[in-house]
Amino acid sequence: MAVLDTVLLARRGFLGGAVAATLAACGKTPSAKPAAAKGIETIADAVAGDWRLPQDRARDKWRHPVESLTFWGLKPGMTVVEFWPGAGWYTDILAPFLAATGGKLYAANLEPDEATSSEMVEALSRRLAEKPKLYGEVTTTQFGAASTAPVAPAGSADLVLFLRNVHNWMAGGIADKAFREAFAALKPGGVLGIEEHRARPGGIQDPLAADGYVQQAYVLQLAEEAGFRLGGASEINANPKDDTKHPFGVWTLPPTRLSAPRGEPPKPGFDHSQYDAIGESDRMTLKLVKPK
Repeated sequence: MAVLDTVLLARRGFLGGAVAATLAACGKTPSAKPAAAKGIETIADAVAGDWRLPQDRARDKWRHPVESLTFWGLKPGMTVVEFWPGAGWYTDILAPFLAATGGKLYAANLEPDEATSSEMVEALSRRLAEKPKLYGEVTTTQFGAASTAPVAPAGSADLVLFLRNVHNWMAGGIADKAFREAFAALKPGGVLGIEEHRARPGGIQDPLAADGYVQQAYVLQLAEEAGFRLGGASEINANPKDDTKHPFGVWTLPPTRLSAPRGEPPKPGFDHSQYDAIGESDRMTLKLVKPK
C-alpha cells in the first residue's frame, strides 16, 4: 500500500510527524522542529516517564524495557524504526528518548490488530499530536501485504524493532517481507531487535502461528534468509511458567486474557486464575545484525 495522502493520514493517525498530524487538516506545514522535552537522558529516564499509561507501566515487570533496549543497543541520537507500534507501548518510551537525544523514530504502520483496537491506535495518534515537545516528529510509514514504499530511507536506520509481531506477519504471509524491509532500512552493522512469543523447540512450526507462538529456530531461519547474522540472544523476557498450551493460544494469558476464541464473545464464568498465575508469555529476545 502506497503512502496515503495527507488528509487521510491525519484522519487515521498516519501522518509523518506529530506536529504535521495536527496541522494536516488545514494544509499547513510546521515551520520549525519543536524543542525536545528536557530531563530525558537515559533509557531509564524514558521508562520512568509520568506520561506513560498506568497499565503500560504495570507491564514493565514482564517486558523489561530498560534491559531489552539496552541489549538491542539503543543509544542517544539513533534512527529507529518500530514496526507495527499498535497502541504505542514501546513508542511511549522510544519517541521521548529519541526526541530528547537528537534521534529519529519511524513508525511503520500505525494500524489496529487483533489485540489493538482502532480506539487505542487513535489514542496514540492523539498523544503524539498533542505533545510534540515530548514525542518529537514521529514519521509514520506503511508496512503491510500491499505496501510498496520503504519503511525508512534505505540504509538509514541504526535499529529496527519487531516487538511481538512476527506471529502476526506469519498469519498474513508477510513475515519474509518484514525481514527484507528491515534489512533494507538498516545501515551496515545496524541491529534488528526482536521480542516474540516463543514456542517450545522441536516439532513442526505452524506456518500461520495460529496459537501466537513461534519457534526461535524459525525466526532465526527467516532472519538468515534475509541476510542477517545472529548478534546475540537473551533470556530477559523468558517465563519458564509458560508451557504454551492454552485454550485460546497466547491470548489466553495476560494482558489479552481471552475466554473464548478470537472473534467470539467472552465466555461468562471462565476461570482465568491459572493463566493469570502464569503471567505474560515466554518470549525470545534476539539481536540480529546486518553485516558490514
